[in-house]
Amino acid sequence: MLTNNRAYAFFRRWRDHALVKEFHDRLRSGIREREGRDAEPTAGVIDSQSVKADAVVGSDSRGFDGGKLVNGRKRHVVVDTLGLLLGVMVTAADTGDRAAAQVLLGQVADAHHRLALVWADGGYSGPLVEYCLTVLTLVLTIVKRSDDMRGFVVLPKRWIVERLFAHLMRTRRLARDFERRTTSAEAMIYWSMTLLMTRRLARSRPQPA
Repeated sequence: MLTNNRAYAFFRRWRDHALVKEFHDRLRSGIREREGRDAEPTAGVIDSQSVKADAVVGSDSRGFDGGKLVNGRKRHVVVDTLGLLLGVMVTAADTGDRAAAQVLLGQVADAHHRLALVWADGGYSGPLVEYCLTVLTLVLTIVKRSDDMRGFVVLPKRWIVERLFAHLMRTRRLARDFERRTTSAEAMIYWSMTLLMTRRLARSRPQPA
C-alpha cells in the first residue's frame, strides 16, 4: 500500500507533467465518439462556482465573492454539450467572471479549434462578447433569465454546466478547496471528471451473452 507521501509524489508528478489532463482528455474523446459525436466539440457552456477554501489556502489565491458570500476560490469551467469538461481555471473567489473567462476561453479555443459557440449567463455580457468574436473567432451567446421568472428555473444550456458543478460537490475532496496550489485544485477537478467518465464507459460496455 502506498504511503500518503508516495501517493502525493505520484500525483504531483502527474500534475506537473500535465498527465492528469492528458488522460482526462483522451477519455473525453472516447466518450464523445461512443455517443456518436466528433471527438472535437463545436459548442460549449461556460460558468463559475465559488467554494469555501480550507485554512491551508493562502491569501495570495483566495478572496471573498460578495455575490455568493463565499471566502475561498472560484472554479471557472467550460464544458461541451454533453457536460464533459473542456477546460478549468481556479482563481481567488473575488476574480471577476469576465476577466477569468477571457483567459480560459482563449486556452480552450487554442486546444479545440472547432469550437465556434459558447453559451453563458448574464455575468459574461459586455465587452467579452465582442472580444470573443474578434479575437477568438468565437460566438459567445448570453442566456438570460426573464424578468418575470420567480424561484428556480431550468434555463436552456446552462443546466449542463450546473450538472457538472453538482458532480464536483459530490466528490468529497472537492466539497471545498483543500489545495495549497491552484494547479493542484485544477488537477483534482480533472481527476474527478476522469472517475465520472470511467464509470460512464463501464456502464455502457456491452454485456456478455
